[in-house]
Formats: sequence, structure tokens, C-alpha cells
Amino acid sequence: MPAYTPADIHPLFLNAFNLADVEALIALYEPDALLIVNREPVVGRESIRRTLESFALRRHQMTLETRAVVESPQGLAVLHGSWTVTPSMEIGVQVATRGLSTEVVRKQPDGTWLFVIDSPYTAE
Repeated sequence: MPAYTPADIHPLFLNAFNLADVEALIALYEPDALLIVNREPVVGRESIRRTLESFALRRHQMTLETRAVVESPQGLAVLHGSWTVTPSMEIGVQVATRGLSTEVVRKQPDGTWLFVIDSPYTAE
């Protein structure tokens, strides 16, 4: 299911992440999107796919609260979210990771919205 508003993208990402559905996650990114991982840029769907596949194998669970959505008339929007990722029970250690995210999404010609920039760790 695509995002028909900028605010739709967080629930879609959350659901796909918790299901470890890499294909659904990748479908939320533009072909040349940028994902920041460990302060390093990961560019393009195929590189992002490999990164997200490694996360999906871990079967972590996420909670995500959208804190703000700012949409421009030019078809861009900035989202901020507060998230927590809890390791799967199989790992044994239950130390959650938390962060604030900043994402830029762009309206596509078909009216849907996709990630252009996904930065999970926003400086506080």
C-alpha cells in the first residue's frame, strides 16, 4: 500500500519493519534515496535494500510516533518521528534503542509519497 499523504509513510514503514517485509520497506523509497546508517550515507534502493535486509534478519520490533509533518506547496515534506527499536526475544538481551528521526518525502507523479532522505538519528 502506498503513502497518499506524507503522514501515511510512518505507519507504512512501521508495519513493514515489524513484519520484516523488506519489499514493502523498499517500496517506500525513491530510486536514488539516501538513508543514513551509522552516520554514513547509503544511496539508492539496492544499497538500502541490503541494509534493510540485515535489519530484517534480526526481527526487532519498532514503535514510532510522528511528532511533526511540514508539507510544502512544491511537493516536499519533512517528517520528524520518535522511535524505539526493541531486540527480538531470541537475542536474550532486551536493550532498546531510541532516537528521533528526520525524513524528507516527495510527492510522486502518481500522487503517492516516497522517502528522499531518511535520517534515523536527529541531533537533539
